[in-house]
Amino acid sequence: MQASWREQVLTVIAEIPHGRVTTYGRIAAMAEGATPRLVARALRDLPEGHGLPWYRIITASRRLADHPGAAEQRERLAAEGVLLDARGRAPAERMWP
Repeated sequence: MQASWREQVLTVIAEIPHGRVTTYGRIAAMAEGATPRLVARALRDLPEGHGLPWYRIITASRRLADHPGAAEQRERLAAEGVLLDARGRAPAERMWP
């Protein structure tokens, strides 16, 4: 039996390396049956204290999505050396995969 799209999405998120970022769309492409919106939904549904690096996921334009955790996301990325430019974009060389 094949893993559900949600399980696949969570597996991909767990694999995002320290200091790198990826997009909702890239994750969706790696999980059969997922879409970028479903990736966002899976993130919203994560339980408190889950430990997945949710903050390493950004939009296709390499910006942070507009959500309540965006300030924390920016701080966590900066702590890993992912600094956003003046336009709020992550460096292309930090993209994974």
